[in-house]
Amino acid sequence: MPVKTNFLPIKRKHMGGLLILTFISLICVAFSVTGNDDFDFARREILLRQIGHEILLQSGDSTSRVLPVKKIAGNEYQISFENAFTFQPESLVNTTQRLLAKDPLASDYVVNVVNCANASVTYGYAISKNKKDDIVACIGRRQPIACYMINIKFKPTGIITAKNGYLLGSLAVLAFVGFIFLRPVKPQRTIPDSQPAGMFTLGSMSFDAENRKLMINGKAIDLTRTETRVLRIFALSPNEAIERSRLQKEIWEDEGVIVGRSLDMFISKLRKKLEFDPNIRIVVIRGKGYKLEISS
Repeated sequence: MPVKTNFLPIKRKHMGGLLILTFISLICVAFSVTGNDDFDFARREILLRQIGHEILLQSGDSTSRVLPVKKIAGNEYQISFENAFTFQPESLVNTTQRLLAKDPLASDYVVNVVNCANASVTYGYAISKNKKDDIVACIGRRQPIACYMINIKFKPTGIITAKNGYLLGSLAVLAFVGFIFLRPVKPQRTIPDSQPAGMFTLGSMSFDAENRKLMINGKAIDLTRTETRVLRIFALSPNEAIERSRLQKEIWEDEGVIVGRSLDMFISKLRKKLEFDPNIRIVVIRGKGYKLEISS
């Protein structure tokens, strides 16, 4: 007896998938268009320039320029200056609090003062709408004259949070539909069998991430938990520049507080432990982050 094939359910299935994809695309397009919050963002940039202007005045500089404010990430801005200057941390904290109080979307933010020469964080603090969550330290120590950039990262609020929520929800549905209609999926990349998981070869050194050890010529060098996490990120991408923000996020985000100066401290400790092989070094990539350089 011949088997009768019914193509209608299949057509309906694919039509439903196309409708879902079209719907998601429309949502993404709609929420990618800027709304009334553009005015608030433009006003924020003016406030940031005013912060730079007042910091220069407080350092005794009334002639050099505050350079154009840069948006370096979704919610992070950078204030840079024409000339070197000095600043008093307490004055910087008070100035940013006073001026950013005029920004309706700036209830929570983190400020990092970055030294241009080596991309290290000279001073940093966090301000929250809930005052007891403020993190402000070392306000009585005046900083030396140098080239500084001020990075201010704002916590997403209001319309931005709503947009992100809708977009993430849409992407989740899109991923599910893609899984149904676009199988077979691409297999995940696995670690080659040539070496055990957690073992890395760095020049003449072996790095055992699981046991937190560096080994060279039969000698074992112990690593702390955080040193191991930092070195593992470098070992996965040798000779590649890694952004400072990525290192901070992957290492400290789970602990709820990101302290910029801590990264510099652990980089310094790792450099000393890698000195046994002169072909391995961690170098600063100005304006970006760090790189684990391994010479052949």
